[in-house]
Amino acid sequence: MSCYFRHLKDIFREAGIRITKDNKRDVDRAIHRIAGIEYKDCPTTYKTLKSEFLSDDAKRAAFVMRLKKAVG
Repeated sequence: MSCYFRHLKDIFREAGIRITKDNKRDVDRAIHRIAGIEYKDCPTTYKTLKSEFLSDDAKRAAFVMRLKKAVG
C-alpha cells in the first residue's frame, strides 16, 4: 500500500498532513479518489499524480488543497 508516499513528503507537509499508522490508509484512499483511480492501484495512481496533478505549480497547489480538504 501507498508505495508512492515516500515521494509525496513535501506534499503532505504543505497540506499539513502528518502520516501515521492510523491515517495512512485513509490518506491513500483520498489520493486515489482525487486521481480517479481504483483503490490499491499504486503505480497508476502515482503516474497520474505526476502527470496531471504535480506537473506544474498551479496544479500542485490545487492538489494540495484538494488533499487537505479530503483528509480534513
